[in-house]
Amino acid sequence: MNAPTPRGLLPGLLRTVRTYPRRSPLTFGYVVLLLLGHVWVEDLLSADRADALRDHISTNLDNLHDHPVTALFGSALLFDGTLTEVLTTGFGSTLITLGLGVCCCLSWAERRFGGLRAAAVFLGGHIGATLITAAVILLALRHGWYPESVRQASDYGISYGAQTVLALAVLAVPRRARLPWAAFIVAWPLSGGDWPGPLPDFTTVGHLLAAALGFALAAAVALTTARRRRAEARAPADVRR
Repeated sequence: MNAPTPRGLLPGLLRTVRTYPRRSPLTFGYVVLLLLGHVWVEDLLSADRADALRDHISTNLDNLHDHPVTALFGSALLFDGTLTEVLTTGFGSTLITLGLGVCCCLSWAERRFGGLRAAAVFLGGHIGATLITAAVILLALRHGWYPESVRQASDYGISYGAQTVLALAVLAVPRRARLPWAAFIVAWPLSGGDWPGPLPDFTTVGHLLAAALGFALAAAVALTTARRRRAEARAPADVRR
């Protein structure tokens, strides 16, 4: 007996792609902006100017001290990865951060919570994880756990914000899949991280902090939803009408 073919799968996928800009306009616009920025930096700028731009928007300690607003917001306009070198870890990171994190999870957050709240979650994760990581770096430098060169390290991109919405999206997966999903969110930055001392490298720290912010927000949303449902269940029938 031949296995049944998923006749509705392809039409459903095409319908999802076709309606994506209408259902998730903020995410769609952001993805277009990221792709245009990637092409501009990687293909149109000279190598020297591209490197200078990346250095200027990196959220390292020196830039956060000198021009924090430009570094924080400029960093969120580029992604640190590749779209063409499919056999590299950079492409894998792009699939997770841009593909799964922004295209899928930020889109889901926009549809569930609205565009402004989804943007606040993403930017809150990006900025919050960056600033907390900066404090961790200062502590690590004081104890000699990181080299002084970390003050000027290159650190730009969307991955902290993407990590936050990836963690928040634990609410979107079935209950039985939530623990594996959370394990994946924590494991993927650890899999490529280095341990120069008691702490992993600062980008791994940043990803773990961003995930913690997302999980905390997911827990708060779940708790609020549960309390509202209990209150509705206790309300008199005529009030619920």
